[in-house]
Amino acid sequence: MQIKSSELILNPDGSVYHLNLKPENIAPNIIFVGDQYRVERISKHFDKIEFETQKREFKTHTGNYKGTRFSVISTGIGPDNIDIVVNEIDALFNIDFKTRTIKEKLTTVNIVRIGTSGSLHSDIPVNSFVLSKYGLGLDNMMRSYIIDSITNSEMEEAFIQHTQWDLKKGRPYFIKNSSVLEKKLISDTIFTGITATAAGFYGPQGRILRLPIQDTNLNHKIDTFKFNKQRVTNLEMETSAIYGLCKLLGHHAVSMNTIIANRANGTFSDNPYEAVDALILYTLNKLSQN
Repeated sequence: MQIKSSELILNPDGSVYHLNLKPENIAPNIIFVGDQYRVERISKHFDKIEFETQKREFKTHTGNYKGTRFSVISTGIGPDNIDIVVNEIDALFNIDFKTRTIKEKLTTVNIVRIGTSGSLHSDIPVNSFVLSKYGLGLDNMMRSYIIDSITNSEMEEAFIQHTQWDLKKGRPYFIKNSSVLEKKLISDTIFTGITATAAGFYGPQGRILRLPIQDTNLNHKIDTFKFNKQRVTNLEMETSAIYGLCKLLGHHAVSMNTIIANRANGTFSDNPYEAVDALILYTLNKLSQN
């Protein structure tokens, strides 16, 4: 069945609407960053950059690193932007733009988020790296899709009970990462755990400026939650949406986080740029290994 032009929106040059990309412009190994200015921090390590584009906050560089073709894409902040980026990436690989039909043979891509995050535990120090085994969605975005087959309902119930979660805010969800990518990226220098994804930066993450929040004790409830030896290690705004959409669409995804703030002891990295650069090189080298 042909997909309507109101549903799959293309630019006049045939590129997909928000990302401004054509199928030949994107590699099957993709790195997500939130900040558009961080794209160059990754692509500067490429042996060659073959393509560059930007539309709004969505910036893409495609090139080669040690014989592996990569694309680096800035997603901006939040689950709503992830919804745009992952769906358009999947369309680039798995929808024929000329016929507006889904291809018979689907392509699986690898997506790794390299982001900054705040740790909820004193034993996960600033400048360390966290690989997210699960994404904990506190954002509701994935609830627009049919997700029961990919979520862990037992973890959801345990979390709701432990935190006395107010369901008027929506039902939290847990989604596992890609075991394939985890095996490529894990090492004894990496912390692992559950990454909570909030829908905002201030109130949704327990920050108080001038507005009172619904649960002032929420961060403590989150950081004391454990399930099958897994704990919530950090809090950010993208991981659960990436895991959910990639799982539904058949792609591999893992979120790698540089810890630049420790919410438990109130510390912040004295050199966050150096810490991010170290994670970039670690990730590129791991992904380029056969």
